[in-house]
Amino acid sequence: MASQQQSPAPKKKKKAPSLPPTTISGLDQDILHEIFVRLPSLPSLVRAAFTCRTFLDAVRSSPAFRRRFRALHCSPVLGHFIHNEQDTLIPNFLPLRRRSDPDLGAVLRGADFFLTRLPVSQEDEKDAVPDPEEDDDAFPGWSIHDCRDGFLVLGNWSAEQMAVYNPLTRTMDLFPLPPREDSDHDGLYVDFHILPSEEDHRSFRLVCVRHRQTGARALVLSSDTSKWQNFPWADIDGFWPQNGTMVNGCIYWTIGMPNDARVLNTATMQFSRIHLPPRRVNTTWKAGETKDGRLCMACVPLEVQAQRPLDVWFWRADGDGVDRWMLDKSLPMQELAEIVQCHIDDGNARVQLNVVAIIDGFIYLSAHCGTWQHHHPTFWFLSLCLETGVLNKLGRVLRAASHPYIMPWPRSLVHNKLSSLSS
Repeated sequence: MASQQQSPAPKKKKKAPSLPPTTISGLDQDILHEIFVRLPSLPSLVRAAFTCRTFLDAVRSSPAFRRRFRALHCSPVLGHFIHNEQDTLIPNFLPLRRRSDPDLGAVLRGADFFLTRLPVSQEDEKDAVPDPEEDDDAFPGWSIHDCRDGFLVLGNWSAEQMAVYNPLTRTMDLFPLPPREDSDHDGLYVDFHILPSEEDHRSFRLVCVRHRQTGARALVLSSDTSKWQNFPWADIDGFWPQNGTMVNGCIYWTIGMPNDARVLNTATMQFSRIHLPPRRVNTTWKAGETKDGRLCMACVPLEVQAQRPLDVWFWRADGDGVDRWMLDKSLPMQELAEIVQCHIDDGNARVQLNVVAIIDGFIYLSAHCGTWQHHHPTFWFLSLCLETGVLNKLGRVLRAASHPYIMPWPRSLVHNKLSSLSS
């Protein structure tokens, strides 16, 4: 029997050299951006960015990532400040209650929404309940005049002080009120607006605007000098405009203006007028900004029937390159009437509506049923996305007029010379 030849044993394959394990610190910035953009919210991004220097540098160093994240995630509304009651010296803050969110909770716990650093004298505390026989103009408490980019602008007429307060960073600056003029009188209307610096998060300008029926004057205070600068009176008609809105460096006043809006360019401190879009009967205007920071106007019914729409107009170039008002959409109020549970058999359901602000492409409004059968002591606080038309319930508020506090993009997540030096 022939011997069987044994086949040679297979050669052993050489083991590939083992690669070093991949660690978090070994990920490049492009991969980190893809991870971070999938985080659910801005508070989650802040918490992740400050885990280590590598993460912080990845977020800070890329304006493109910042734009992409902001396009996918709207800035959260943390709550709202309500106007003072007669027996309170400091505005009250009410957080919006939503599902358990540990990152959002950390923001609320770490901030000072009680405004504990605002000075309150013993005399103010004694005068907190005003005498009905005395002049109410000298109310001793602090009142909010502007809320923007994380800053609150507050005034105390009794103490003759202004305060700029950032609850998130717990910083406060105190300034004197603008100097009085011999021509000041009871018919003068004054409002304030803040212009934060894009390069230095510790610097800002405070703009005070004094209005009359036949003119207006701007005064500007720089945080670097703490002094007010007067600009000349401008002869411009109007019917006591009030409650101006800042949009892309300009302030627009629509309330009290029948057909035109009063405009102040804060770069040149020049006043002008812009015509308003066609308006429906029994409506008012509210100016605001789109997602890309451009001007828009909402035509708001004073008392909304469920079948009446809310019109939104954009200021943009037409086919010939000429800027003009264009109707973007008309939003029916039927869905809003259902949210506030405004249903009566005769079909005359009415919704009382107040547009609080239009910021970053969202209309923030409060609404409740105006019929006595469905009277409720609180209002629904809602957001309406201009891009998608989606209406979201954000919670209940005590009254229609309030200042929503929207979490801004933290200056600590923007790379500049100051952040580099402080890191």
